[in-house]
Amino acid sequence: MAALEDAEALLELGVEAEDADSIVEAGECAKGIEKTLDDLEFRRMLSGEDDFGGAVVEFNAGAGGVDANDWTQMLMRMILRYCQRKGWKATIVDEQSAEEAGIKSATVVVSGDYAYGLLKAEDGVHRLVRISPFDSNARRQTGFAALRVTPDIDDDVEIEIADSDLRIDTYRAGGAGGQHVNKTDSAVRITHIPTGIVVQCQNERSQHKNKSAAMRVLRSRLYDLHIAEQEAKSADAAAARKKIEWGSQIRSYVMAPYRMVNDHRTELKVSDIDSVLDGDLDEFIRTYLLRSGDEAEA
Repeated sequence: MAALEDAEALLELGVEAEDADSIVEAGECAKGIEKTLDDLEFRRMLSGEDDFGGAVVEFNAGAGGVDANDWTQMLMRMILRYCQRKGWKATIVDEQSAEEAGIKSATVVVSGDYAYGLLKAEDGVHRLVRISPFDSNARRQTGFAALRVTPDIDDDVEIEIADSDLRIDTYRAGGAGGQHVNKTDSAVRITHIPTGIVVQCQNERSQHKNKSAAMRVLRSRLYDLHIAEQEAKSADAAAARKKIEWGSQIRSYVMAPYRMVNDHRTELKVSDIDSVLDGDLDEFIRTYLLRSGDEAEA
């Protein structure tokens, strides 16, 4: 590489001439080369067929009661903040509120370059440990939430969905009460009978738009299942998707008795949990993708 040779030559000249400025400049050149190589390696990790496009991200509360529901909402905010940092468009197409606090589930469609390639690193169960704000005795509680990330596929990708395989239910969308309560059955729930996949949307004003958004999510889920089956991993992998509870987490977010985010796949640990929850996920995602690429080549 010419740039590397130039940096080496500049360093040698700087040492011989005892020129501190040249030595510093050579160091800066080397740092630039290192960053370029890192970026090339990272892009290589995003060379999958669907990595460049958008993503469908589904959030589901697991074990932990009200703390899990609250954690699921916190997790969705974390992902939305990450999308904002990346300049991506994130649209909430469905959100099911919990009774006391937080959400039971939500679905977000993300549009932007490499959204799926990066967000797929977040697929899995996330665990929160903290002093519960919902416990009158201020005890430490654990909550679990799951992220499922699938590619948001283009309309030109053929996914056969027979009308006879669908059960479509409509219902009244939830609201804040008063004048905001939807007085028509605009929300849509679609069940794909052969696979048992259920998707729903209630955030659009019209039933037609909600149905269209729900079908978009269903196509993403079916495409993900199809790809997994092609890779001979799906029937086992899909059936073996881990329960949203102890022993299944990919990452732990501990706020008490100490503060630490620990990714159990890479053993990367970060103490600034507030920044992570505010969407600072690049280090976790990069480390995981690079580790996955190395393991795939091994």
